[in-house]
Amino acid sequence: MIFTKKQLDNYADVMVWAMEYARHHGKFKKYDKVLLRAEIGALPLVQAVYERLLDKKYIPVVRFMAPEGFQHALYTKADDKQLSYIPAGEIDFQGSLNGLIALRAPEDLMALKNVNPARIGKAAVARRPIKDLLDKTEQEGKFSWTLANYPTQELADKAGLTLKQYAAQVAKACFLNEKNSVKKWQEVMKEIGEIGKWLSGLNIDRFHVESKHMDFEVLLGEQRKFVSGRGCNIPSFEIFTSPDWRGTRGVYFADLSSYRSGNYVKGMRLEFKNGRAVKATAEQGQEFLRKMLAMDRGAAQIGEFSLTDRRFSKIDKFMADILFDENFGGKYGNCHVAIGSSYADTFTGDIRKLDKKLKEKLGYNESALHWDLINTEDKTVHATLKNGKKMLIYEKGQFRF
Repeated sequence: MIFTKKQLDNYADVMVWAMEYARHHGKFKKYDKVLLRAEIGALPLVQAVYERLLDKKYIPVVRFMAPEGFQHALYTKADDKQLSYIPAGEIDFQGSLNGLIALRAPEDLMALKNVNPARIGKAAVARRPIKDLLDKTEQEGKFSWTLANYPTQELADKAGLTLKQYAAQVAKACFLNEKNSVKKWQEVMKEIGEIGKWLSGLNIDRFHVESKHMDFEVLLGEQRKFVSGRGCNIPSFEIFTSPDWRGTRGVYFADLSSYRSGNYVKGMRLEFKNGRAVKATAEQGQEFLRKMLAMDRGAAQIGEFSLTDRRFSKIDKFMADILFDENFGGKYGNCHVAIGSSYADTFTGDIRKLDKKLKEKLGYNESALHWDLINTEDKTVHATLKNGKKMLIYEKGQFRF
């Protein structure tokens, strides 16, 4: 077995707790409907989570995702109508959900290598109404979600680790070796939550990030706050916000590689001007990167700015999975930005009133894409406050809190 029974039970407990913790307002109720969406390789964890959901008196609905080969067939053989098809009743079904736990266990990260990225983008844009609906129900406090991965040989191979080493990294990162994993997560969430509150109270105007390969500036924007430890990802150590995309400028560099839609992208360098990426290069995967940036209008703009403190994250190896890599701790922590969609829960007002018109006014980015690009270099992050004062808030992988 990849995990011991104790580790598996802890993982299941954490996943259900994280979904509940991620709810903006209100609490889950008896017989709420929870979608358990999983890849077949995660079956041991699926079983454990399913039992926890039943114990909590929720109604679990299990959906196993088709193997990667099915996706390849869809993107290469389907015509535009087939590619954009959404089954009858699917939108209503998604809108009726109260929770989602997604468990990933990829068996072939390169399955879509030869697929035209524009085809992937077309399918993503077609499913945008479902994403918008879930965003709306989440903002209303009727829905919350979380996701995690289950170790596979493919992930281990791509990360350059043995399966045993990879599973050990997952167990360490998710506190699965703790006597009470949920309690440990609650303690960590409280600590990073204090940093998030500190940042939100600084009255920041903009950030300046500098490293060996970066000179990057981000405008925070009006009515913004920092979110930390919200439970939507396990693991989750990042402290992030969704900035005003219109004030992004300079050079951003991702030194950590990325596997996405069957493509391996390494050494990404984006140059921003007036909020948009006007130049994009990569050591590997440059053509794919540029096609992703052209997916829709918002794909070449940022929707997230994040920092992770190395004192909390125990992840110190490349994991070939953005969920873990965006929480990299290592020697210098990490900074990451996401090109594409923003997060509504970074709004300081009533999230239920953050409609499309207000999002546009405040510079919240809209896109079918959300792709985290990670930098683990030694860096300094300065904040310029609205009163003009400049202060160092992050260096050597730690917040100066």
